[in-house]
Amino acid sequence: MSDAPRLNHQVCFALYSASKAATAVYRPVLESLGLTYPQYLVMLVLWEEEPRTVRELGAALGLDSGTLSPLLKRLEALGLVDRRRALDDERRVEVHLTETGRGLSEGAGAVPKRLADAAGLDAAELAQLHTTLLRLTAALQAADKS
Repeated sequence: MSDAPRLNHQVCFALYSASKAATAVYRPVLESLGLTYPQYLVMLVLWEEEPRTVRELGAALGLDSGTLSPLLKRLEALGLVDRRRALDDERRVEVHLTETGRGLSEGAGAVPKRLADAAGLDAAELAQLHTTLLRLTAALQAADKS
């Protein structure tokens, strides 16, 4: 068994562990906002630009409608978003921020800072890590499609 793969040598496990650790660091700040991590991601997309169709949200987040719909229902129940049929095409559902949802963005500025402070990396190292992860994601997605 000496040639068997080792868990701690696997890039996939390092990514999984880092993701879990980052989410754990975010948790207290997100709880103060009343959001889960997946809800926070939806809100990030909407804070960038709204309204967004459900399809656009799914594409931005890499989520299917079966995963995204319950997230949107919960955000709507929290009074943070409204879902409405598009005026020009009733087949499309647009997601709009409410005033409460827009206002929540002010408190969300603490979320990335919390990770940066906890990471022990300087700004340049975090920027390089981000760039590397984006390249890795794009390459893996391309490999998955081929």
